[in-house]
Amino acid sequence: MNNHLINDIQHISLSLFNKNFFGVYHGSISARLSEKTFIINSKETILDEVTEDSLIKLDCDKKDYRWNEANSDAYIHENIYENIPNAKYICFTMPPYATAYSLKHGKVSPQDYHGKKVLGEIIVYDPQNIDDWLDRAPHEIPDFFQKHDTHLLLIKGFGLISYDRDITEMAKKVSILENSCRLLALSANL
Repeated sequence: MNNHLINDIQHISLSLFNKNFFGVYHGSISARLSEKTFIINSKETILDEVTEDSLIKLDCDKKDYRWNEANSDAYIHENIYENIPNAKYICFTMPPYATAYSLKHGKVSPQDYHGKKVLGEIIVYDPQNIDDWLDRAPHEIPDFFQKHDTHLLLIKGFGLISYDRDITEMAKKVSILENSCRLLALSANL
């Protein structure tokens, strides 16, 4: 695998973990390698210690044993890569303020400078029936991205799916959204 790509994933994953956007075994990060292949963390990866061995290369045309070792979000990532040609990196995080904010609101309207300028308004997607959400997610998430001009999908009570062409930009948008939600929560208590 490409050492530069692995270093980028390690760096961003550690940053997201340190900000509490990933849990110990909660979250995923991936990178497209070609039209039909991508790498994603394994289901056993603790996301503050991503190594080359903890990244699994998956082929969308060949569902072999590696798919069983990959993070359970692999099918969501696969469908985003297949339906969103400009997705180069994808991550699933659970930033605490943004996820908490999603429980009570249908959209995030940042009031801070960076949130307004970089993100604008963010829709909160309500998956409705949580009992079958994980079966529907691989299809509903890419469908949402195709219908809306955004790289962020905040899912009520579930977390945040994001993609971008640049891994640093992806992490930046996740961080700005979390900060905007934190500021909204703090300002509500004043």
